[in-house]
Order: sequence, then structure tokens, then C-alpha cells
Amino acid sequence: MDRVDKLQMLVGGAQYDVCSTTADVSRRGPGHTRTGAIYHAVVPGGTVPLFKVLLTNVCVNDCAYCANRSARDIPRSTFQPDELAKTFMDLYRKRRVKGLFLSSGVAHNASRTQEDMVKVVEILRHRHQFDGYVHLKILPGAPMDCVEAGCRLATRVSVNMEAPTAQHMVRLSRRKNLREDIVDRMRWARDLMLTEEGVVPSGQTTQFVVGAAGESDRDILRTSAALCNEMELRRVYFSAFRPVSGSPLEGVGAAPPVREHRLYQAEWLIRVYGFPMQEVELAFGERGNLPWTKDPKLAIAQREPWLFPVDVNTATYDELLRVPGIGPVSAARILEGRRDHSVFSLQQLKKMGVPTKRALPYIWFQGMLPAERQVSFLPELDEEECDPAPALAECLG
Repeated sequence: MDRVDKLQMLVGGAQYDVCSTTADVSRRGPGHTRTGAIYHAVVPGGTVPLFKVLLTNVCVNDCAYCANRSARDIPRSTFQPDELAKTFMDLYRKRRVKGLFLSSGVAHNASRTQEDMVKVVEILRHRHQFDGYVHLKILPGAPMDCVEAGCRLATRVSVNMEAPTAQHMVRLSRRKNLREDIVDRMRWARDLMLTEEGVVPSGQTTQFVVGAAGESDRDILRTSAALCNEMELRRVYFSAFRPVSGSPLEGVGAAPPVREHRLYQAEWLIRVYGFPMQEVELAFGERGNLPWTKDPKLAIAQREPWLFPVDVNTATYDELLRVPGIGPVSAARILEGRRDHSVFSLQQLKKMGVPTKRALPYIWFQGMLPAERQVSFLPELDEEECDPAPALAECLG
């Protein structure tokens, strides 16, 4: 197989690893798709075009959702480390890409495959003097020495969680142990980042396959919150399940993109806004899933009508963050602006970046017109008891 055929095969196989969110579509540029070799990942300050590829699509694992699972009858191929490093540098010198996203199937065993993946990055760093962005996947079951070597070379690392609990993982794979093969590798990466300065400067992330194992949004978000807290994850990515022909889940319906989008919104509330998990749980319906017809923050606000309307001139930062339409940036602008003068018009709030149509039922200020003060709360969700956010050990079962 020549390099072009191999490249097409292994680029296509990498489409299921995610490094950008549904909210970033507008930033990717016209014509961009997730299946292309060049994938625009969001980084502080903008985006970076990455060469996203598998080292190999040979895999000994049996993951029921995966296009590269061992029992599936498909063409297989493998890059040698030198060959893949050269391919990347050709694209880099042509200014087509600025970084590398390297994933892989597990050929033979995790130790041998992870060693070859690390070797690719070593060649780039030492032989080609490439000092740019590298996102390196850590394979489930990879040995500690390979994990540590990868962490010292990569800009970002990630171990795909895929399923939120051990019970859900059993539905997807009989070969993977969620705690021993995956969580332990996250812990090794975290410990190395805490003890060695400058290691993995962009931190570690993980990914869930949404809808493959019959899990609820509550299952996913509880584990996400626990991982972010205990493993200090920089990001959590969600990939809506899409059935693959020739796999055990071929007949299972695809997860709608809106479910993936709502999970990103809810995870953002936890990680960026600082909402406790028990508050986010107010958005869940009776089956533990987020509503598709409204964003989670609005659903939460409708379940807590006694908190509103808030006086924008006296509300704290946290109180402002509970208002639909007000985020960290606009909340900070309100606090800054009212040091000089009170807020007395919707026009002022618009200039601060507040979408006033969304926020209007939940805010108040002196001088607001009677028609503007009409508040309509429509609690459309079923009442449920909300448990405190569990620790990671409890999530994994």
C-alpha cells in the first residue's frame, strides 16, 4: 500500500477522536468536516490546524461501537514511526498544519503500540526540532514508562474514557477494565504534571461516546465532574454515537447531535461557571437526561424561580451567573460598570454583551418599565430528588 492510500485510510479512522466541540463549528472555516486530515482544535487565543491521524487501525480490542474493532472485516494498515513523522513534517513545511493529533488502534498490545506512538513524537522533537503542538493519545493499558515518556514530549495528552461507569464499559468491551486500564493512566499523567514543572502544558483531556452504552446524561456528567475534580482534566469531550456497519451496535440508533451539544453546555456550567453538580441535576428529566428543547441553564433557572428576578445593581457574581444569558464575561462587565454608576437601562446591559431578551424575565433594576418587569416562569420538567455529586470511585462502581 502506497503512502497516499495509507494516509486516506488512517486519517479516516481518526475521525472518531474529538478535539473540538459542537460549539466550535463556526470557527473551523468553510468546507471543514470532522473526517478531514486537517482538524481545527480550539486553543487559548484561537484555533490551530492539526494533522489528525492514527498510527494504525489494527486493533486487538473488541469495543462494540468502534470502526476499528478486531472482529470487523476492513482493510488494515500501519505507519512506521519514521514514515508518519516525515508525512507530518511535509504538511508542516507546506504550512498546511501547525500541530499533530496522534491516536491509534492497539496492534499486538498497548505497550508496543504506545512505544511506537511515543517514538513518532521523539523523532519530531529531536530529529526535526519541531516544538509545536502535539496531542498524544494514551492507550488504555499502556505501561507507566510509555505514559511518562509521552507526557514529557506532548503538549496535551488524553485517555479516552468512552463509558461513564464500569457497568456501562462492560456493555462496550469485555477486554477493557475502566479503573485499571484507563483511570490509572489518567492518574499517572496527573501525578507527573503535579511533580514536574512544564510537563504537558496544555493538560489532559478525555472523551465519552454518547449513546452507545445506554447511559444517561446524569451518568456522563457525574463522572465528568468527578474526573475534572480529581484528575484535574482540562477538557471533557463528547462524541455522539454513530452506528458502524459490521459492528454489534450496527442496529442501534445514532445519538442526536443536540444531545452532544446539551452535554457540552451542562459540562461548561460545572467546569467554567462553577455550578455544583447537584444544581446541574435540576435540569435532568425523569430518566436523567437533559432537555433537548432548551439549554440546561434555562432549565435550571425555571426550577429555581425563588432566586429571581435578581437586582443587577446589588447581585453578586455568582447570582448574576445564574441568570440565563449572563456568562462570566458579561457578569464581570456588570460588576465593573456599576462601580461608576448604576445600571438603569437595558441598553446598558446590551453594551455589556447581555442578550437582554433571554435575561429579561430574570433581572430587575430601579426604573425598569412595568411591561419589562413581567416575569413568566414555566417549570416544564418533572420534579426529582437530587443527590450530591459523587466521588470518582462511586461513579466507577
